[in-house]
Amino acid sequence: MEESVQVPPSEANRDEAWQRLTAYAYLSAPERLEHVAIMRVFCGTLLADLAVPDVLAKLAGSGGPGAGLEAETLTVRLEQLARWGNLLRSSHTVKASSITEYQRARSRYQLSKLGERIQRDADEVLAGADAAREVSSELLALVERGLRELAALAQGPGGVESQDALERISTIFVQFTEFADSVRDFYAYLGQVLARYDLDSAEYQGFKELLLDYVEAITEDVSFRAPRIAAVLNGLWPLLPGLLDRLDAHARGLAGASLGLEGEPRVRVQRSRGREMADWEGLRGWFTDVEGQGSQVDQLRDATLRALQSLLANAKRMLRSASGEMSRRKDLLRLARWFDEAAPEEAHDIAVAAFGLYSARHVGVPPATDEVVPAYTSWWTGPVVEVPVALRERGSRAQRGRAAAVEDHSSQKRRLQQAARDRAAARGAAADELCSASGRFAQVRLTSAALALLLELLATALGSARLRRVEGSGTGRSGGFALDAAQSEDAELGIRLTVRRTVGSHTVLDSVDGELLLDDLELTIENSAVPEGRETGVNAS
Repeated sequence: MEESVQVPPSEANRDEAWQRLTAYAYLSAPERLEHVAIMRVFCGTLLADLAVPDVLAKLAGSGGPGAGLEAETLTVRLEQLARWGNLLRSSHTVKASSITEYQRARSRYQLSKLGERIQRDADEVLAGADAAREVSSELLALVERGLRELAALAQGPGGVESQDALERISTIFVQFTEFADSVRDFYAYLGQVLARYDLDSAEYQGFKELLLDYVEAITEDVSFRAPRIAAVLNGLWPLLPGLLDRLDAHARGLAGASLGLEGEPRVRVQRSRGREMADWEGLRGWFTDVEGQGSQVDQLRDATLRALQSLLANAKRMLRSASGEMSRRKDLLRLARWFDEAAPEEAHDIAVAAFGLYSARHVGVPPATDEVVPAYTSWWTGPVVEVPVALRERGSRAQRGRAAAVEDHSSQKRRLQQAARDRAAARGAAADELCSASGRFAQVRLTSAALALLLELLATALGSARLRRVEGSGTGRSGGFALDAAQSEDAELGIRLTVRRTVGSHTVLDSVDGELLLDDLELTIENSAVPEGRETGVNAS
């Protein structure tokens, strides 16, 4: 029996997260407007599978970006959405009058859960991304009232009825979720506005009233209700485990259903808000500082303080602008529009005129030696030069940190000195061998080192020799060249070689590497360290 391969939980979680994030790809694809139009068609149905002709008809009726799509192009779009996980393929019996119609109609698609949720969030963002959302502060009072009533019933004789408790808990969490979302959206919008430093007088006046009136009212209401809600939750907290167990026994919902095939893991169920202790812990953490992590109420106060600081910064900027320092936002927007409408060649000219960014000639980092870049090459298409981190981030070439210790090369120096001494000793021995063999080369077999030293001296002597012309004698004879005595000397070894040209002479040098025959040359080797007249060698022929 083959053993099933167990995937580590970390790898399984990464793969699942990757698949979920891939479902967002259609929102950034080049054809995103067409993809959004197609997804809106599927989101308008419930448990309906649509074929290509059905989607074509709905797109044509909507008149949106996908109204002009052809059947072949739409099929490609649907297949891509299915690969991303936004749509699911569905099998369905079709009736067709031609093969082409059958091929188009046999592939039917339906909306996946993840695709429906992503498209719903995308439509919500597109509908009100820049709008200022009002904070539903009245819901906070309803949350407090509902918690008080629930606590009073739970602490009373016999406790609260299960169905009544279920309805009250669902209502409380719906109200709280709506309130928390509205606070988060409003403060996100507020931060986006206050990040601008180009507010004029009218805009500044409006946002000043918004901060001083609306935000102050929200903060005061939350600061008033938060301690009261926290006190009610503290009294209700010991009763919650038993209350939730009673609710589970009363109505299990999908948690009690057998979802999943036999032998496979059960399908995860996302329960209604308020049915688990984690939901109540999140509610309590919004109003109370749990384990020193800070509550959302504290974050709300800090956000309000930062908003007031940003408002003060805008006030200072407006005072400076009265002295002549005006905002350049409109000019920059006009320049950005010029860039957007210009062709690539015109955009380069606009950039040069606006910022003075002429073609680079020298950036302080030489390119590779094998890359010769002409001066007219644009930096858009030119090769990339690696810039050191210190120069790129700090603009400095100086090395930071402690200097490295000096490397110890003493052992290497000793090895090199010993090798030099060995070579000098070998050359000295070869010089002594040549001096002792001079005059009797025919009877001596030279070593490789001695022959190499002799050839070195011979090449130096012949290279520095001088030739003289010799006139011919007798009728019909032409002149020739004679070689004066040539010498080469190695002062370090104390050896001198003298070469003379003698017609008819033959010098044979026998060595372990072979024989060397020198015609018409006589060699004399002597010790240059001794006084003149005391030759250690005689003529060799």
